Amino acid sequence: MHITWHGQSFFQLQTSLSKGEQTTIAIDPFEETIGLNVPSFTADILLITHDHADHNNKKTIKGAPFLVDGPGEYEVKEIFVQGIPSFHDEESGKKRGINTIYTLEVEEMRLCHLGDFGQKELTEDQLEQIGDIDILMIPVGGEFTIDAKGAAHIISQIEPKIVIPMHYALPKLKIKLDEVDKFLKEIGQKSVVPQPKLLIKKKDLPLETQVVVLTQ
Repeated sequence: MHITWHGQSFFQLQTSLSKGEQTTIAIDPFEETIGLNVPSFTADILLITHDHADHNNKKTIKGAPFLVDGPGEYEVKEIFVQGIPSFHDEESGKKRGINTIYTLEVEEMRLCHLGDFGQKELTEDQLEQIGDIDILMIPVGGEFTIDAKGAAHIISQIEPKIVIPMHYALPKLKIKLDEVDKFLKEIGQKSVVPQPKLLIKKKDLPLETQVVVLTQ
């Protein structure tokens, strides 16, 4: 599986199915109003965590993707997707509304994308639904989501094998967020070398939690 990060919470996952068929998953594409270049590509599945402009640009995704934009269980092309309800803030959604956490079962690995998660911590029910996670995509920039300290706590709850930080400050981003270095310092990972994409197979998963920083 190839995992590419386009900035904010926008990910492109390219997977191989049992018959060698290639499938592309897009998660949370943003609009150009946030200051970043908006990539456009064809996808088979499109996941939207919530209806904000930096996460819901459906029109940039080409083809006729299967759209998932809320809680529920879905199976598309051998890929199992579960949407788990959560809140965008610490006040049960009163400030910023709701957010959907997604788990995906792809190539015998289990991934989790937290979207704009804003709760202080995951509830027992959310943790049970999330389950054992191999790869976690988590916001770390604060302001509108959890910050570095909050992300560290959520990681300790989930205990994934790989952590990919997202939703943090970038040079052209018009949204004020913390730098990823603040998160890396919080978890004691100062020497992480960013890479353009992550190529990962189940057999390559680390035994202990590893942080992977992707370049936009």
